[in-house]
Amino acid sequence: MFNDIGALELVTLVVLGVLIFGPDKLPKVIQDASRFIRKVREFSESAKEDIRTELGPEFKDFEFEDLNPKTFVRKQLMDGNDDLGLKEIRESFDLRKEMAEVTDAVNGRESASTDSAGGVSGGAAVTAANGSPGAPDLLKKREQPTKDDRPPFDADAT
Repeated sequence: MFNDIGALELVTLVVLGVLIFGPDKLPKVIQDASRFIRKVREFSESAKEDIRTELGPEFKDFEFEDLNPKTFVRKQLMDGNDDLGLKEIRESFDLRKEMAEVTDAVNGRESASTDSAGGVSGGAAVTAANGSPGAPDLLKKREQPTKDDRPPFDADAT
């Protein structure tokens, strides 16, 4: 319960306790405080048991710590329970490879990792570059406008 209290903080609490309550009343205050903490723990345990019995036998493995979202996600997704195939997805996804392919497509370079069917890496670039009607060629570099050419002005857009 008090795992995050250091030695200096504990000494400070003891000194404050002696100054506030005095050396004569301090043991009685400590007993009362420990009795209060014990009663609160007993009350919370009995409340948890009441909730478990009211939920029924299908929730016998229910833990209140699972209500914490971080714990819930860790238990459901990161444990050995791989009902959804998430482990395979995590292992097959390579962010560096995907980013390199996107960078190559943006810069107009051919990606080195294209498979026989056009693949994941070059799929969008192949369909755009194959000359299908109405599809712009994304790999083609834009022509630089001359200095005299002004971009179209739309008064309603401003």
